[in-house]
Amino acid sequence: MPDIPTGLYVHFPWCVRKCPYCDFNSHEQDGPIPDVEYTRVLISELRQEAEASQPLHSIFFGGGTPSLISPGNIAKLIGEAKTLFSCSHDMEITLEANPGTLDDSRIRDFRQSGVNRLSLGIQSFNDLYLRQLGRIHSSRDALRAIANAREAGFTNLNLDLMHGLPNQTWADAEQDLKTAISFQPEHISWYQLTIEPNTVFYRYPPALPDEDTLFRIQERGMQLLANNGYQRYEVSAFSRPGRQCRHNLNYWQFGDYIGIGAGAHGKYTTDQGVFRTSRTRMPKSYLGDPGKKVTPVAREELPLEFMMNALRLSDGVDLSSYETRTGLPVATIDPFLHQAFDRGFLTARNEIRLNAFGMRFVDEVLLLLTP
Repeated sequence: MPDIPTGLYVHFPWCVRKCPYCDFNSHEQDGPIPDVEYTRVLISELRQEAEASQPLHSIFFGGGTPSLISPGNIAKLIGEAKTLFSCSHDMEITLEANPGTLDDSRIRDFRQSGVNRLSLGIQSFNDLYLRQLGRIHSSRDALRAIANAREAGFTNLNLDLMHGLPNQTWADAEQDLKTAISFQPEHISWYQLTIEPNTVFYRYPPALPDEDTLFRIQERGMQLLANNGYQRYEVSAFSRPGRQCRHNLNYWQFGDYIGIGAGAHGKYTTDQGVFRTSRTRMPKSYLGDPGKKVTPVAREELPLEFMMNALRLSDGVDLSSYETRTGLPVATIDPFLHQAFDRGFLTARNEIRLNAFGMRFVDEVLLLLTP
């Protein structure tokens, strides 16, 4: 079996309020969160998943809003993972956090719990847009959270920002980016608001900028980030050199990951093939039975599964990685590579790497792999 890195994803499904654009498995809290019971079930799952000799590449606490859970329970989960798995001393451990759920002492406690990378869901520094997005925090909360994170000792900080917001102009998007850059975070996730099914915005669509404005915001924003030392390494991810998110890179490189928590998904590779895992979605049902399901990925689906991740990376991936991660010969994607190159999407006929034009139209490129 190939030596494929393994990450750990831990999902927390609760939020103070469900954002109108969010299609993740998240639920508004109804009374106190049962974090003690939830942590107990997570640890039980983790013990079932563990292989003593298996090295753990990274840990990522996502949601929902993981910062609603007590730092003490985060510490328990990190400690259990380090006991059960082989972990490097500098393993990346990320916590997603909503600025509206943080104060200076809570941020310090998360840092002391073992979290070494904080991802703050800022979305915008403009209070008007924050209200339109249904966020529970204000711009002042966001600024305070960034300052407190630095004071708490976080030297690996990501700021999540959205663009293409309702009626947004380039000037407003530029101001958001300039504010974020002024704090010199190691990483900025800058992605366009999209309207997803099963969301409030899907039922009641807001007035989004036209295509020309969206393109102008995207192009100017990427240039502003590049001018300030942020390298675009994925469609919507920008970092200082060497500060890419290791956990997400593993996803995009078709690595393996354990997914625990309500609605969490995972992936693992054996000599028998690639398998996906899933858990019970609803928190109350999950606490009674996590309901792990394992589904093999059909061989004919693997090329698309691989490319959906790999083509998001600015540097692409090696052809040899395709064979290692899927167990399939490169010949199975030769027709796709030739067609994508002929249409002007790839840098070379024998590379899994999009050029700037292809990066603009990733979804269209992937259609070449569908029947």
